[in-house]
Order: sequence, then C-alpha cells, then structure tokens
Amino acid sequence: MNVEITPRRLSGAVTPPPSKSLLHRLIVCGALAEGVTSLHNYTSSEDLKATLACVCALGARTEEVRAHELRVYGRGGKPETRQAHYACGESGTTLRFFLPLSLALTGGGRFTGEGRLLERPLGPFEMLFHEKGIALRRGANELSVSGALPAGDYRLPGDVSSQFFSGLLLALPLLTAPSTLEATTEIESAPYIELTLAAQALADVRSERDAGRWIVAPQSYRPFEAEAEADWSQAAFWLAARMLGSAVSVEGLSRASAQGDRRIEEYAEALSQEGDVCLDVSQCPDLLPPLAAMAALREGSCRIEGAARLRYKESDRLSSVSAALRALGAELLEEPDALEIRGVKTLRGGAPVDCRGDHRVAMMAAVAATRCEKPVLLLGADCVGKSYPAFWRDYTRLGGEIHVL
Repeated sequence: MNVEITPRRLSGAVTPPPSKSLLHRLIVCGALAEGVTSLHNYTSSEDLKATLACVCALGARTEEVRAHELRVYGRGGKPETRQAHYACGESGTTLRFFLPLSLALTGGGRFTGEGRLLERPLGPFEMLFHEKGIALRRGANELSVSGALPAGDYRLPGDVSSQFFSGLLLALPLLTAPSTLEATTEIESAPYIELTLAAQALADVRSERDAGRWIVAPQSYRPFEAEAEADWSQAAFWLAARMLGSAVSVEGLSRASAQGDRRIEEYAEALSQEGDVCLDVSQCPDLLPPLAAMAALREGSCRIEGAARLRYKESDRLSSVSAALRALGAELLEEPDALEIRGVKTLRGGAPVDCRGDHRVAMMAAVAATRCEKPVLLLGADCVGKSYPAFWRDYTRLGGEIHVL
C-alpha cells in the first residue's frame, strides 16, 4: 500500500497499542504453563501472530475472547519427541525464543521466516549449539535444529541481541537440572531481559542473579492473569510528533515499566534544548527512528550512536532511516554504527520515501511529514502492520491527512 501524506500538524489524545515485547513473553510463559492464562489489553500484530502460530506448533492453544482478551491454553513443561514447523514471519523475537524452547521440549524443529528474518544474526546460538552437540542446519529458505537442550553452563556474547538470553532464560527452567547463563561481554538492550524476568515472575518462575550470571533451577510455569501495558516504543512516535509541534497527548503509559524504551522522555527532553547532543541507543535501539525525526528538525547537531545492530532489523535501519530523511530534505551523515544529524528548520518533502518493508521507518516518515512543505509519498506504508496495525487509523483520527494510492 502506498499513501500520500498532506503535511499538517496533529492534535488530540492517543493511546499506543500494548507492548509487543511484553506480549511475546506473556504468551510464551502462558504456553509453558499447565492451565489457562488470560491476557488483557491484547491487540494483535503480524509479529504476535507469528508467536501465536509457534506456541501452537509447540503444543499449546490460543483463543481471542471478548474484546482485547487472549486466552492461552498451556501445554505445560513435559518434553515430547516431535519435530514441528515453526513459522516465525518476520519476528526475530519469535525465532530466537523458539529455537531453544523447541530443543528443550520437542527435540528441535524446522523454522521458516519472511523478509530478512533468516539473514539476521544467529551466531551466538550457532556457536553454543555446536558446543552442546546440537545440530543446526541452514537451507535455502529455512533452518532446522535437532537435539536436546542440556542442563549446564551457558556463556554468550551480550553485544549481538539480548533475545538470545531471553530465549534461554525461558527454556532453561524446563530442564531437569540447574543451569547457569553468563554474558561474556556487556549486554546491549539489557532492559528486554528484565522484561522477560518480569513475565516469568507472573508465572511463578524465577532465576537467581549472582556475580554477573543467572542461576536457573528446574521449575514449573503456572497459569496467570495479566494486563499488557502500553508500548513505549510506539508511543515514541507520538512523542516525537509532539516535539515537532503537534498538540498530541499520549495516554496509558506506565512510568514504572521495565520497558527500556521509556527512555524516550529523557532523550526527547535533551533534544528539546538548543545545542549539540549525543545519544546512545545501545540499550534502546528501537528509539533511533523517532529520535532521528526529532533531531532532523531542531537547532544544533545530534549524534545517535551505539546503533550497529540496527543494520540487521527488518531493513538495514541505519541505511533506511538515512535514505528516508534525506528524501524529505534532512541533513545527516550515516556512519557504521551511528547517525550524525544537523537540524534544519523545515523539511521540503515532495519526494517518494521507500519504507523498505520496515514498520518503524514508515512511522518515522509519517511523523516527519507533519513538518514538510510538500506532500510526502510513502511506498509500502502497510508495513506498519508488523507492530502497529492501527497506526494509520490513529494518525487520521489525530487530524493527519492521507490518501491511499
């Protein structure tokens, strides 16, 4: 779907969708419990559909009941020998969670993905699986793993993705003996691990942290009831629109959240001041697109660093963000792991922006369009369905003017 946006400021109140990152974790914990888990404030997206498909492949069942409620009928933690097909869509979270879970419970399985998913880094698991005697095979459009996830000591680099740690933390309690998990480097996106631990605690599963490592004892997940909080990473785009001059208020956010992307308020405050700013997104990489939009339209320059891992998202996000903002008239320099942005007073617009299949690039461009002089054509704007299917509805409800072409 291509859309043309007529530049105008937005106005009104908006509540972001529930946290996709948290819902992934709550759904998995519910699937590993024996009984029925009820999740409130549930809203679907393409990534969450992938996780629902994979919990069903694992042997659980899900059902949407009433408005915004998901029930997960858990399979418990009993292992069985059964190789299933795990269709992960474009969800890196789903793939990295279910690789160790399939090994712990069914002896492995076959994994498929869409877009760039199977190109995204799996090195820490490949190294670890080889060490543990687990076979990982890559085909043209799929990969498979076979073997049993053994209890024992696990050591992983922390500078590739925290999802490898979360996947193991979810799987290790299912084993019959204690295990340890340790990072060999500083962990980037560490708040996502805290989100995993918080979801597990709701299911009465806990890991002990000692001297830089986690000690995970055998445990049983228990069914629970929870309400998913609003997503700070999606809220960041509306907060960016507000900083760019739109009268938007964002509702439903928890400032006690474990979501690392709540840092957007601190970074937005820094960008609201004149002068040069340097922001590190190593712990909150999803914030780079809305931060880049804000930085493009302010007094002073901004360096956004700690972003090398963004080259392995749905798009090479450093490249796609740079290309999108340049098309709109921004001034910026792309570096291997950073963006250097010099703010301007207004963006000219008038040129097509290729979203490159990346939901966060599309939302960034839509927010930046509110400060353009000419209409903005977005190519592939329906990619927002990956994480925020109602984005365009909310955008128009706030007064945005779009025309579907």
